[in-house]
Amino acid sequence: MTPPESLVTNEDAVDLSGLDSNWTKVEKRKGKKQRKLERKLDATTPKFLYSKGEILKRREAVSISDIRDLVLHLVTDAPPSSWVRVENPRTIQKVVALLIPGLTPELLSLPPLPTSATANPHLPLQIPLPAVGATDGVPFISRTFSHACPTHAPGDQTRMHSVLGSFFQTPVSGEEKKRRLLERVTSERTQEKTGTRYLLTREQMIENDYPIPSYIADTFEKPEGWIETPEPSGDIADARILAIDCEMCQTDDGKQLARVCIIDYTSGIVIFDKLVKPTKPITDYLTRWSGITAEAMAEAYTTFEQVQAQVLSLLSASPTPILLGHSLESDLRALKICHPRCIDTAVIFHHPRGRPLKPGLAWLTKKWCGREIQNRGEGGHDPEEDARACVDLLKKKVANGPGYGEFKVDFESIFERMARARRGTVSSVVVDHGNPASWHGSKATTTVACQSDDEVLEGLLNAVSSHTFSFGRFTALADVLGWITNKTSGEVIGEGAPEAGSVRPPDNIADILSGLDARLNRLYDTLPPRTALIIFTGHSDPRQMAALNVRKSTFETAVRSGKSAEELGLELRWTSADARALEEEVEKAKRGLLFLGLKDAK
Repeated sequence: MTPPESLVTNEDAVDLSGLDSNWTKVEKRKGKKQRKLERKLDATTPKFLYSKGEILKRREAVSISDIRDLVLHLVTDAPPSSWVRVENPRTIQKVVALLIPGLTPELLSLPPLPTSATANPHLPLQIPLPAVGATDGVPFISRTFSHACPTHAPGDQTRMHSVLGSFFQTPVSGEEKKRRLLERVTSERTQEKTGTRYLLTREQMIENDYPIPSYIADTFEKPEGWIETPEPSGDIADARILAIDCEMCQTDDGKQLARVCIIDYTSGIVIFDKLVKPTKPITDYLTRWSGITAEAMAEAYTTFEQVQAQVLSLLSASPTPILLGHSLESDLRALKICHPRCIDTAVIFHHPRGRPLKPGLAWLTKKWCGREIQNRGEGGHDPEEDARACVDLLKKKVANGPGYGEFKVDFESIFERMARARRGTVSSVVVDHGNPASWHGSKATTTVACQSDDEVLEGLLNAVSSHTFSFGRFTALADVLGWITNKTSGEVIGEGAPEAGSVRPPDNIADILSGLDARLNRLYDTLPPRTALIIFTGHSDPRQMAALNVRKSTFETAVRSGKSAEELGLELRWTSADARALEEEVEKAKRGLLFLGLKDAK
């Protein structure tokens, strides 16, 4: 947007003093050219037009991946979508995408989706204009958008998959696949089969929220009691690899370290195994997960400081040892140690649904090593067992090459795709609850961590003007509806279900909707001209689906343990009717809405 004329004149009066008139004339010609460009852009206003014919051909509603592909078309050189036509897409200056779970058709007073066999439920719904002076609901939606397009979340018959995962991960193009394959083949030919090639890079450590030593990056401020190992020394090819696993117990002062086990990678010998006496009284031994018991801790006399010093001594040898673990950043945080050389099996092996999800150690060991661990039930698992699993996994990786244990390598972050745009690198920002820098925003240009919707709004207001693509998520509505269980990350997957037939919204829903409306209005008012505004809800109420899945999982666990149907009782049995009900609830939960709009150029 062209700055006010008076502002340009005033600044030029300061900056151009003493320069000759020829220079000023050039500036005038530049200004004339800029105004001509603005008039041309005004004459080619961008528009969104839903393609009814294409939507009618689809077996399902517009998907989250379709919304992702539309974003990539607007900000990169990605191909256009068939279900929506964008007129003059290159005149769109910025794209803002907002995920707002909880915005249901009922709350927005939209007509219900058609259920007749002759009507298509995937077609966009016309949004009725708000009544004059209306303040109920979210008037911004009806004033700004003409249609609400039904959407469908990812998943299978029994589960809904991550909306964020589908939006932020995109298939790799054929050209990029060939480039990566050639790069991998070349790399495998030139590198020896050693574990050192799987060392985490500085970027990977930052992305996975590692406590990084100050001499590597100034990204982690060590609290009191933290230490860091000396700067790396010696030939890394001769470095010893040490597999580590730590266990915790709950105390009056939160979780504290209870046991540390370290195994030598080459020999398989346990070189360190100590119980740690917590500084505060233990309130929960967390035996099911840690394997720690009251009897074992009765023999614990070594203090945390002593164990920390002993581990530091092991890691201070030359050449500097390499630490191996699963989600190793958690073990380092438990020990309050920063270390530069790390290998993480949760990073070098993939989750079957791809990044940014991480696989569990027990699943990895069963899948790639053919054996089960952590199967002692209430007795918990042994840190030595976990450390040995990491050793075996790394040995499998070394023997079979970098591609071993990877899934969905044909997918990448949308921000990696944006970085290869032919029109130039696209600046991007993710403003979200929790820590987006270690999750879906790890590849974005900028991330802003927030703890409330007000902070999300402020983050967007500060970032939109300097970024081509901006993503934000408002979760207060989903929270008050009872859809959110993880308050740190704002993950919208409910565990408890409402009573059957109970759909009455909470008493304070009007205040929440009013606050959302105010935030949307404030954000929209500050958007530059020719900004595409994309709002999507992702899904509907997931609680009934989640409750049925808990019942199903409980039943399957009981059957695997050898219990008969008579022992389970009627309330714990899982029937064919329950399976049908689950499939119906999954389809309901996958329903969402999409709103497409453009800020006027005037």
